[in-house]
Amino acid sequence: MTTIQDVAKAAGVSPMTVSNVINGHPNVRPATAAKVRDAMAALGYRVNVAARNLRRGRTGTIGLAVPEINRPYYGRLAAAVITAAARHGLRVGIEQTGAVRENEVAALELSRTRLYDGLILSAVGMGAADTEWLKVDHPVVLLGERIFGGPVDHVAMPNAEAARAATAHLAERGCRRIAIVCGPVGPGPGVSALRLAGYRQALADAGLPADPALVRTAPELTMAAGAACARELADAGAGVDGVFCVTDTVAMGVLRGLADRGLRVPRDVKVIGFDDIDEAAFLVPSLSTVDPDHDAMARRTVELLVRRLEGPGAAPEEAVGPFSLVVRESTGG
Repeated sequence: MTTIQDVAKAAGVSPMTVSNVINGHPNVRPATAAKVRDAMAALGYRVNVAARNLRRGRTGTIGLAVPEINRPYYGRLAAAVITAAARHGLRVGIEQTGAVRENEVAALELSRTRLYDGLILSAVGMGAADTEWLKVDHPVVLLGERIFGGPVDHVAMPNAEAARAATAHLAERGCRRIAIVCGPVGPGPGVSALRLAGYRQALADAGLPADPALVRTAPELTMAAGAACARELADAGAGVDGVFCVTDTVAMGVLRGLADRGLRVPRDVKVIGFDDIDEAAFLVPSLSTVDPDHDAMARRTVELLVRRLEGPGAAPEEAVGPFSLVVRESTGG
């Protein structure tokens, strides 16, 4: 195996100079650096990143803990995080928490034993009362759900704001009986609670009544549950002409459920989702949705984690990701 000493001898420089070139030291003359790189190429020398990271107390791997890996949203999010991390020379280990508080706490506690330099946690089960668990001896950035007053950096999804915009879009398209299909709403600021709040605010903005009969709670955010809720709305004769779904997965089920009852989208009922998963553009009709800009959120999350890896001490940062509406056929686009 070619060593730094071999490269140094071939280039006619010291091993320290080779090390400085490898690590991008600014005081190496360009001609010398070029000579070292030529010697590395000729000898087939490859930097042992693992060994270098271990000398620095690093493994070069960060953890990403998400509720589920078999849902389109989290798959896309994970891909965006992996791409963003690669730009910083980092690899990503992924684990699934099942949206269970105890598993999220375990991910925080066990990150060091799994040799992660830091952890990105998409917390769903944890809440504001669990902030003490965030006080660990390695960098952590929360991604997605809001935990108020936490001692770590956090990149939050624009849940309420985007839900408000999506519902307002339905109102602007002439809908007056707008339903929402969401998940169980607990005491904390979870996805469904925040998006339900945005939905209600949009109704108030448009001067539309908040009819409890138009709020459908699915036991889980699946296509099957969305279809069941859509059939219930149709069977109840509530006169629904618009549906805001808190995820695109739910919206796909709602499209099926409305079709089962002979209701046409968008002519009879307009439907909008949230997440802009890849499948949304290929449905019939194609699905209008909220694009929360997964790539921008992933980039900012990784940047914050890298900042903590390079030097802790700054005050925790709370950032809210951007979003945009993608108007397609399901709302008459």
